[in-house]
Amino acid sequence: MASPLVVGFDLDLTLIDSRPGIAATYRALSERTGVYIDADVTVTRLGPPLEVELAYWFPEHEITAAKQLYRELYPGHAVLISPALPGARAAFDAVRELGGRIIVITGKHGPNALLHLAELELDADAVVGRAWAEDKVVAMLEHGVGVYIGDHPADMAAARAVPAEAIGVLTGDHTEAELIAAGATEVLVDLTGFPAWLEQCGISVGLASRDR
Repeated sequence: MASPLVVGFDLDLTLIDSRPGIAATYRALSERTGVYIDADVTVTRLGPPLEVELAYWFPEHEITAAKQLYRELYPGHAVLISPALPGARAAFDAVRELGGRIIVITGKHGPNALLHLAELELDADAVVGRAWAEDKVVAMLEHGVGVYIGDHPADMAAARAVPAEAIGVLTGDHTEAELIAAGATEVLVDLTGFPAWLEQCGISVGLASRDR
């Protein structure tokens, strides 16, 4: 008996273009704290946990407070100006048409991820926030993810560690070669190509990588 199809999605630069919102939040954080932050540079390094980026701008003993303030500022500065990326809704619809489940697994703070999804009317079955690297592996295993889609090489490596099908998209800052080197089994320009990939593979992708 086939396992149900469960597809995991990254959020930033996979489902949404969060660069404008993140940059706006860093500018607000800089204004509130008086600490210089080059917001245009911050959005070229999306993926790792927030404290990794904050360490470029704040001394270690101030990072925890800066992180808390950033997360408080985020909803009012970022959500309304972060659009869905091409194909996001169609990708969700394609999973639903096959009776599949959708799990969003992201490094973003969970409550803020939920705000983005609600604003864009993207309905996921579960959202796992603050997950990066091995934490994404744990989340995929817990939810039975058979396909994971992301823009970052770390997403591909996490999916292969499950193992799940690792689908890369070029809507982030990484090249096709980088995603393939990290373990991507398929690389798409953006999510507009995902429904066709899913139709071609069928519901069997829910089992394919887990039965190897």
